[in-house]
Amino acid sequence: MERNILATLMAVLLLPTLSDAQTRDRLTVSGLELPVEIITDRWGVSHIYAETETDLFFAQGFSAARDRLFQLEIWRRQATGTVAEILGPRELRRDIGTRLFRFRGDIFQEMNHYHARGEVIIRAFVAGINAYIERTERDPTLLPMEFELLGITPGRWTPYVVISRHQGLLGNIGQELNLGRAVVSVGDDLVKQLSNFQPGEPDLSLDASIDGSLLSDDILGIYNAFRRPIRFRPDDIVVSHQNDPASYERLALSYPTFQDGVSPADVESIGSNNWVVDGSLSQSGYPMMANDPHRAQSAPSLRYMVHLIGPGWDVIGGGEPEIPGVSIGHNGHGAWGLTVFSTDGEDLYVYETNPNNPNQYRYRDRWETMSIIRDTIAIRGGPDSIVDHKYTRHGPVVYENVAHRTAYAVRAAWMEVGGSPYLASLRMDQAKTWEEFRVASDYSHIPGENMVWADRDGNIGWQAVGIAPIRRHWSGLVPVPGDGRYEWDGYLPINQKPNIVNPNRGFFVTANNNLIPLDYPHRNAVGWSWSDPFRWSRITEVLGSGRRRSIRDMMDLAADYLSIPARSIVPMLAHVETSDANDANARQRLLHWDYNLEPHSVAAGIYVAMERRIQRGMHELFVPSNAHDVIRSVSMTKIVDWLNAPPGQFGDDPIAGRDEFLARALTDAVSDLRSQLGSNMDDWQLGQSEYKHVLIRHPLSAAVNDEVRRKLDVGPHPRGGNSYTVNNTGRGNNQTSGPSFRIIVDTGDWELQRTHRGRAGIPMIHITGISSSYGPPIASFHCSIRDTVWNP
Repeated sequence: MERNILATLMAVLLLPTLSDAQTRDRLTVSGLELPVEIITDRWGVSHIYAETETDLFFAQGFSAARDRLFQLEIWRRQATGTVAEILGPRELRRDIGTRLFRFRGDIFQEMNHYHARGEVIIRAFVAGINAYIERTERDPTLLPMEFELLGITPGRWTPYVVISRHQGLLGNIGQELNLGRAVVSVGDDLVKQLSNFQPGEPDLSLDASIDGSLLSDDILGIYNAFRRPIRFRPDDIVVSHQNDPASYERLALSYPTFQDGVSPADVESIGSNNWVVDGSLSQSGYPMMANDPHRAQSAPSLRYMVHLIGPGWDVIGGGEPEIPGVSIGHNGHGAWGLTVFSTDGEDLYVYETNPNNPNQYRYRDRWETMSIIRDTIAIRGGPDSIVDHKYTRHGPVVYENVAHRTAYAVRAAWMEVGGSPYLASLRMDQAKTWEEFRVASDYSHIPGENMVWADRDGNIGWQAVGIAPIRRHWSGLVPVPGDGRYEWDGYLPINQKPNIVNPNRGFFVTANNNLIPLDYPHRNAVGWSWSDPFRWSRITEVLGSGRRRSIRDMMDLAADYLSIPARSIVPMLAHVETSDANDANARQRLLHWDYNLEPHSVAAGIYVAMERRIQRGMHELFVPSNAHDVIRSVSMTKIVDWLNAPPGQFGDDPIAGRDEFLARALTDAVSDLRSQLGSNMDDWQLGQSEYKHVLIRHPLSAAVNDEVRRKLDVGPHPRGGNSYTVNNTGRGNNQTSGPSFRIIVDTGDWELQRTHRGRAGIPMIHITGISSSYGPPIASFHCSIRDTVWNP
């Protein structure tokens, strides 16, 4: 059926003195039941008005494809294991990994897990994406420039693309293997001393049947291959726009390498902050909610904002362009947000295989045969590859050491029905009360999250979510035998994970830190590894003052750069002697500093350099050399504790040794900054292109020439902060991770609107209220990094 989509595009020039320009387009699109209106406001957010639910999600898919088609195409190829079709043999392992971990359950049960009408919603969303792709087939000028650069065209979507798990925050399998290797290297007692497990002390001992020497093999190579971001090369690009090899190699070295687009040093940066306050602490007298989900910084952004208005739907906020609905936002009844809650939903199983048949493994007292699925993978520039995907009763086989008769498989809770990240937010989008929100949360399997809620009726609450295997007698932190002695006892009901409603303090904060009660009865069904508590402590410190807060106060808190580690460490320098004049100058600047890692601050620049030296020195002092590769960093919590109460590693006189250690860290930091930024200390401010900054690179950036790259990349712009500030900008000089967007909601006035760029042009967003029924849309404020040069 062909019906109209009326698109009203309101685009404002980046000059506040000019008036808004408006254009209206009427499109005839096959697949709609009734006319739909999409109003794109001056900040690029689509407000979609539809008269049927099917049309609403069709239009959301259409709109997402219009705005993010290249991003969707890359997602589709990663989700379907067809990257080698366009990039050749180097991507074969990625495609094998994707297909090995493909969801192979009942697709109808899967779609309807996320919503009672999940199949209808997902199919409508997919149809909308395909409808826009059909338009580009008729008019190739609609294709984004990336398609021309690569010489490709977009492919059609299916529901399997939407429910893919390939890019979610899935679990701790990499940590599990690393901990196993570390235990082999230095023993489980030392690993526990160097780690920051909470609460309690986990069992890290390896089962005697596991040959620890074999854990050094590339066991997770296939798993990691499908989790890493795609790296484009010059020969992927049409000749006229290729980068030269030398420039490509230089730029490629600056790219993040971790699976989520973040360097190993910034693993702890992935997380988020959220908090809710009740009416006793807000100026409006109604609850407020704030959230800034931290993920890899990317161009285009991971997040996608939308406003959906239709029968039974009135919700605005941020999600991801490849899934229907809104993951974080509000619906005129309540507002919700999320941060990562440590939930261990993966285990690495180790098997003895049959010497006469490597496709059989020992389970209980017999040999059990792996199931095998044969697959064909198309490869650009070469013949198809025929591969066999092998599975044990626990999951996909990721590695086989035939010589030592050993195989390894990953058991993943996210391969169960309901394991597609964030899709269960479809149920949350329609929740009107705390009780309904908790029911909706019970369907949220992946990732493990801290869901917070605030509503106009005065309630605030927290519910941890995520599918959680129940382990009887082991921690889940090291590999275990797959012979039947380490089986999961089902899954913990999600509503039995930690939760609270209307806490006495009047607020609740989560920042990926440990929130597990000491007497929690299901200890082995939740994680052990948490972020350092400094972001949580700072937010709690501010909200706990008892002063009533406004939207502006919440924005300032989201952009807060105060460093609690600095506040703990710098005063120790008062008793540290320095003989060098430059060191003494740097020391005095630190002692007279306010501990804020502001971009313009020289003291902040000195401190960050010293903190890095402290971290490096602590690693060398406390971690044995044979474990450096598997224990790559020490938590800042441990470092602060050791500095405050110096142990014997600092020498016979630990306090004197600690002071010498700090003096040496300061001297080395001054030397580093002189080499990097010159001899004039006034030039050592933290936020600058040669020091702390943000340069967000497009996936094609390194592969294309300078002219094209300038159109694709964002930045550089000055940055402050680090991994331990509320405004989390990571540990590296270039901010590769941090808030993917920000949302602050006052439930007392849904239509309140504020604009605020934040400190030093920090990207801020305030979602305004939703109009009731089919009234006129309320514009939302969205400031991207580019907006640092203008004032909307």
